[in-house]
Amino acid sequence: MTTLENLNTASAEEFVDAIGFAFEHSPWVAWGAAARRPFADFDTLLAALVAVVADASPQEQIALISAHPDLAGRVAREGRLTASSRSEQAAAGLEALSADEIARFEAANAAYRARFGFPFVICAREHDKASILAALEQRGRNERATEIATALDEIAKIARLRLAGALSS
Repeated sequence: MTTLENLNTASAEEFVDAIGFAFEHSPWVAWGAAARRPFADFDTLLAALVAVVADASPQEQIALISAHPDLAGRVAREGRLTASSRSEQAAAGLEALSADEIARFEAANAAYRARFGFPFVICAREHDKASILAALEQRGRNERATEIATALDEIAKIARLRLAGALSS
């Protein structure tokens, strides 16, 4: 754990090492926010990180979305998730699926990916397996621009929860 005061005075490398994990396999977000220090509080830090994403090119935003694993997908079953993703998927009950549930997730993930070209992203800690699957199937009918915006909003929720768990007051 680190503090906001430590983040404000850390080198850029230390800053990224401390919070770069909050955006899945995308430390460029933390690098961009490091230049916006100091942060008055947690909300200001989070807003700076989210602003880096908002200011990113469409290609960078898609790369950020694409850095996330499929929920209940092959990477999860092979044990290759980041520690944060593993914990979040487990909390939502995604590590204990029946064969039928796995098949439904695989089919829904494949249809979603075929439609949008990136994985479905949702803040798993705010859901259970049933609500995730329902959202996956429902959001698969969205327009691509709507879905990009929704995925980025969900990524901000994930980052907020990850950061809250990593920072002490």
